[in-house]
Amino acid sequence: MKVSRRLAFHFTYQLVAFSLFMFMLLVTLLFVLTKHVSNEEIRRNFPSGVLSSITAETVTENGVVNLQGYWKDLLYERNMWLQVVDMKGRVIHATNTPKDVPSSYSVSRLLEIKEERRLGKYTMGLEMDLTYEDPLLFMLGGVDESTDQLRSWFTEYQAGGLPDSSQQDRLEQEVWRAGGYLHIIDGEGTIKQAIGKEIGDKKSYHPLELMSMQEIPGAYATNVNVYWDKNSGMTWVYHTPYDTVGKQPIMNQLLSVVMWICIIVLVVALAMSIWHGYRYSRPLLLFTGWFERMGNGSYEEVLTPKDRKKVFRKNGKLRMRYKLYKEVIHSFYHMAEQLAATERERKALEQNREEWMSGISHDLRTPLSSIQGYGYMLESAAEDWSPGELREMGTVIREKGDYMLELIDDFSLVFRLKTEIQPQDMCPLDLNELVRRGVLKYVNDATLDGVTFQFEGGDEPVLTAGSAKWLHRLMDNLISNAVKHSPPGVTVTVGVEKRANSAAIVVKDDGVGMDEETKRSLFERYYRGTNTEGSIDGSGLGMSIAKAIVEAHHGTVEIQSEIGKGTCIRVILPRGLKD
Repeated sequence: MKVSRRLAFHFTYQLVAFSLFMFMLLVTLLFVLTKHVSNEEIRRNFPSGVLSSITAETVTENGVVNLQGYWKDLLYERNMWLQVVDMKGRVIHATNTPKDVPSSYSVSRLLEIKEERRLGKYTMGLEMDLTYEDPLLFMLGGVDESTDQLRSWFTEYQAGGLPDSSQQDRLEQEVWRAGGYLHIIDGEGTIKQAIGKEIGDKKSYHPLELMSMQEIPGAYATNVNVYWDKNSGMTWVYHTPYDTVGKQPIMNQLLSVVMWICIIVLVVALAMSIWHGYRYSRPLLLFTGWFERMGNGSYEEVLTPKDRKKVFRKNGKLRMRYKLYKEVIHSFYHMAEQLAATERERKALEQNREEWMSGISHDLRTPLSSIQGYGYMLESAAEDWSPGELREMGTVIREKGDYMLELIDDFSLVFRLKTEIQPQDMCPLDLNELVRRGVLKYVNDATLDGVTFQFEGGDEPVLTAGSAKWLHRLMDNLISNAVKHSPPGVTVTVGVEKRANSAAIVVKDDGVGMDEETKRSLFERYYRGTNTEGSIDGSGLGMSIAKAIVEAHHGTVEIQSEIGKGTCIRVILPRGLKD
């Protein structure tokens, strides 16, 4: 993985991990608070809505009812019981059920319980579970003292739905002792009579008010028990106070938890900031020292001994705190090695350049000395020379001038090819014909005594896109280099190889060959081969020009050579046209 991706991934996963941690913490807190609030609401509104929650959360498998443990604890706490009845009236599950509660029910008994919401002394709640193929009936029962008290008062003290005037004093005394108050309302919700303390100035009830008080009693200041007499149409409403009123304790807990969460987040963020600063500043200080040493040219000393102890263990592995930057550290080492190698190459190139300048100065001085000598001779006694001698002098002066111009052309061409790599006149060429003509020129050169030239090519044309002028120059450089650096009697073989998607010009000789250093430096500018006998004229740019020409044709060069076994150079060119 690249260092940029590694660093981005590292910081991203840390941010994501921290965000997930905070998210999970907040979700957990929200779940706990929601559960706490839900439990508090259930406890305060008990038993209203509890049976629906029990029915929804209870799972029945193969006739076995799995009731959650906290529901069992709540039923025990409130001294209530639960039964689950199947289609046949049998009780298939019972929790905290008293002995006087039956274990099976008939049709009429269940209809009676549903109608009256009573089973003996127990106030009942019923809920059908229609989730399964065979419905189940959940029955929640318990002794409701307030409801039983209200029924008892109505039975004992009412007359025509209102308190009996002769018994009203006794009723008022009992209501006062119970600590609540009693409203008797008619069918329209108007309060006909009020008994007890903290009555207030309430005059009537809205149509849904009593139902709301029974369904969500925790939202009101008092717990409400209602008894409706169907004969008289009158309703007795008995209010009893809660131990605690309102929801302020829950809000206080919520605010306290939020405050602690803010403090924890602040502490964790501060700790992470300090840790990040300590962890990531130390490597940066280390890198700064590296840059300073490298800026001073100390490429060989990337890490001081003290730095190495900080970064590496005794077994040579990176310490944990630096593993994040392992690519950076390796890149530093690689860069330092490259810079050191570049520095060495620069010094070698400088040395080659100086040697080349010395050689080119010598090569130019020699023909200039000849030209200058003949010039003095002609200047001092031009009339003493015969026409034949003058022609000979002119020929020497011309040849020396041509040689100097060739050196200057090479010198100019190597820099021109640096910016003008692409040939200007590319066209389809037959390499077989081009190479054959190039070799024929050397075969017919009488000045090359002691050198044998051979051509190896096929009968079918091998087409490529290129410049005949530049490819001829390429062959001249390769062939002349083989001739210059080989002893007399050498055989130079030039041929063409046809490949699937490319073609190759092959120049090989059976001369002295090259060592590894010469092979590495053969195409460098200013380099002159060392495997020669005697002084070899030349600019040292011929093979560099050859390589530039090959690259201009989008080709490559391969060298095979061993000392004493000759040299083979392959110029591989793309075949842009079909044969």
